[in-house]
Amino acid sequence: MGSTLLATGHYVPERRVGNAELEARLGLEDGWIVRRTGIRERRYAARGEALSDMAVAAGEMALSRIGFDRTRIGLLILATSTPDHLLPPSAPLVAHRLGLGGAGGIDMAGACGGFLHALTFADAFARIHHKPVLVIAANLLSRRTNPDERASVILFADAAGAVLVAPDARRTAGVRGVHLATDGASYDLIQIPEGGSRRPFTAGSDPSATLMHIRDGRAVFAKAVAMMVESSQKALAQAGLGLADVRYCAPHQANDRIIGAVQRKLGLPDERMLSSVALYGNSSAATIPLTLSLNAETASLKPGDRLLMCAAGAGLTGGAIVYEM
Repeated sequence: MGSTLLATGHYVPERRVGNAELEARLGLEDGWIVRRTGIRERRYAARGEALSDMAVAAGEMALSRIGFDRTRIGLLILATSTPDHLLPPSAPLVAHRLGLGGAGGIDMAGACGGFLHALTFADAFARIHHKPVLVIAANLLSRRTNPDERASVILFADAAGAVLVAPDARRTAGVRGVHLATDGASYDLIQIPEGGSRRPFTAGSDPSATLMHIRDGRAVFAKAVAMMVESSQKALAQAGLGLADVRYCAPHQANDRIIGAVQRKLGLPDERMLSSVALYGNSSAATIPLTLSLNAETASLKPGDRLLMCAAGAGLTGGAIVYEM
């Protein structure tokens, strides 16, 4: 028994935020952001729009694309770092709004690597319990970035992506190889300092301490590239496959420099790389399923095709999956 991706879906807010708007506010010269990141614009959620709203829209697209029977779904996994509330988790609300009355639901906070962890979990659940799983990765990062911190505000965006994972009788279908990784020694490179049990909110909290902070961008770059490349190589080795056996690579859309470095170190040609970073920026865990959904028609995958996905993010946490359709 294996698993397969039956459908993908996505949602991006209507508001487009171009580089010119940010460059003017931050005092940067024209073209600086795209040269440094490859990002031309990103999407920001509307006032009153919450994380669950975006997640529901992405899940709805995935389910509606194939008219799937929602009563069959056994589990909803919501990969997010920006839930509607600290408590309760957002997954039960998303499941309710999607009409998944018979499904369990859980939030999974894995930062930019969250989708890979969720997909690994979903693949195992589908294989063992023979029930479909809806995986949604979504983040609303425009409200978690410091507008005055150049390193983060030029990168991050709001978006949601979804995949429907179903049991498949083909034993080789689904996750063929996986390597999940952490580097806790780099725990504080990317963080929101206050709001957790280590540093709770207080009446005297500095508002900027409740927003994302990148302590050392160069270290993040080097460690993220190393984690994505090494994890990809280990996942391929576990699958007994090489890069020639992979049709496409869908890396986490951190920024163009990280994606390019991973591509060069792995030795993958441009035509086998899937990307969405230029027009949608970095929406953390959402970037891989968003990219898959945006490319569902132009880069369609047929049974037997293999897809390499890799990511690294805050924690540090990440990894890679080789998935056979």
